[in-house]
Amino acid sequence: MIDFDNRTNYEIYSNWFEQIEESLAKDKMLELLIVDDATMKELNLEHRKIDKTTDVLSFPIKESKTNFIGSIIISADTANSVANEMGHTLEEELKILFIHGLLHTLGFDHETDNGQMRQKEAEIAQNMGLSKTLLGR
Repeated sequence: MIDFDNRTNYEIYSNWFEQIEESLAKDKMLELLIVDDATMKELNLEHRKIDKTTDVLSFPIKESKTNFIGSIIISADTANSVANEMGHTLEEELKILFIHGLLHTLGFDHETDNGQMRQKEAEIAQNMGLSKTLLGR
């Protein structure tokens, strides 16, 4: 189940993410926040000490006695800019970022693995009908 909170003026719907969540984290709960670049910059500075915006942040709950696995925060402004640059829709970009964030929440880490996370992202994208080219950046 996704606790969805869109804090932007973009029309974004929770059902865009539900199929992905069901396929990867069935019977788990997570929080998904959609924010603007200013909010994301503040969060990135607070949690990562990086004074700039980013596209997605994940906050996994590593040891939980419940089925809550963590929070994912996505910048709609950054997602929209990338979607425009890459020639695809905001919905597609948000789905790719959600997949990325959800995999981090589930324990994957592309900075320390041997390509397993990227491979899993490509597999999920294909299963969800998203082009593999959306991942190639």
